[in-house]
Amino acid sequence: MKQLQAVSEKCTECSLCQKECVFLQKYGKPKALADDFEPSRKDQQAVAFECSLCGLCTAVCPVDIDPARMFLEMREEAVRHGGGDYPEHGVILNYERRGTSRRYTWYGLPEGCDTVFFPGCDLPGTRPGRVRQLFEWLQGIVPSLGIVLDCCMKPSHDLGREHIFRAMFAEMKGWLLENGVRTVLVACPSCHKVFREDDSELKVTTVYEVLAKNGLPQSEKQSGTVVVHDPCAVRFEKSIHGAVRDLIENLGLTIEDLPHQREKSLCCGEGGSVGFRAPELAQSWRSLRKEETAGRRLVTYCGGCSGFLGAATPTSHILDLMFEPEATISGKMRASRAPFTYWNRLLLKARFKRMLATTPVTRERTFHEDG
Repeated sequence: MKQLQAVSEKCTECSLCQKECVFLQKYGKPKALADDFEPSRKDQQAVAFECSLCGLCTAVCPVDIDPARMFLEMREEAVRHGGGDYPEHGVILNYERRGTSRRYTWYGLPEGCDTVFFPGCDLPGTRPGRVRQLFEWLQGIVPSLGIVLDCCMKPSHDLGREHIFRAMFAEMKGWLLENGVRTVLVACPSCHKVFREDDSELKVTTVYEVLAKNGLPQSEKQSGTVVVHDPCAVRFEKSIHGAVRDLIENLGLTIEDLPHQREKSLCCGEGGSVGFRAPELAQSWRSLRKEETAGRRLVTYCGGCSGFLGAATPTSHILDLMFEPEATISGKMRASRAPFTYWNRLLLKARFKRMLATTPVTRERTFHEDG
């Protein structure tokens, strides 16, 4: 276990990460957890599944170790030893299975397509209209743009189900490469992290970087002040941080800094599926963000963060801000919730099939790696 050994050998127990992290405050310093870990022990397996995997510990570490990656490694070891099969995770795993099923997936590649838009799972359900608007806008930049409605498998990745994640992601990546795709445009920070860490032949970039470079939809300038929540999945992606802030400022809004932002951003509370096993830790992260926000409108670029933080403090997704800025700033925009999100995804799939009716290369995904 490479990461566990690195933490055990290099951690100086300086307490900087523990001061920042409610999980480490509960269970102890990374070195102690590394030294005590025994993958066959059920109690120690359970501890790793309460870490949000957000990476704030990594961001503040003065000796450049990666405790977050260690806790993921612990999860993977737990699964290899027959653990990690918690009934509380059934909700998120069922969500993932739907996202990769034949019923919900659809790939459409126009003639000459080498770039696809991969909106992820959340936005097609909560904001299907935004996905369609964004696709049409991106077509003005990339005329042969394709669409991929599928799941990146981050839930399985984060829950230590490494063999399932790798098989499913590899099948999707292989199909895209075989059909000439070389660039993936993502709207979800978690999808960006999964594609980026794969280090494959596929180039990945966010739609926010593309839009910051090529221009916004025409809209009236707004006035006011907002704060930005950077999703922890892209805490080290400086170009994304900058692009999002450029988009907001180009709308006429002023951005105020938060104590925790960019590479030192807080987890919204949803990271690592912690809320299913340790809801009090998830709530602690959300409460910390609410306290720092202090009633100001929070803008984020993750659907999950938007939904989870929106239950505690005024929160907007940047796509709503881009396409309907006035209604968004006034708090009138509403995202769909389950069970309507599933119906929205099916309707969006049908819509894309009509939009791209003459597309020469299409598929619904039928491959599945049994757990």
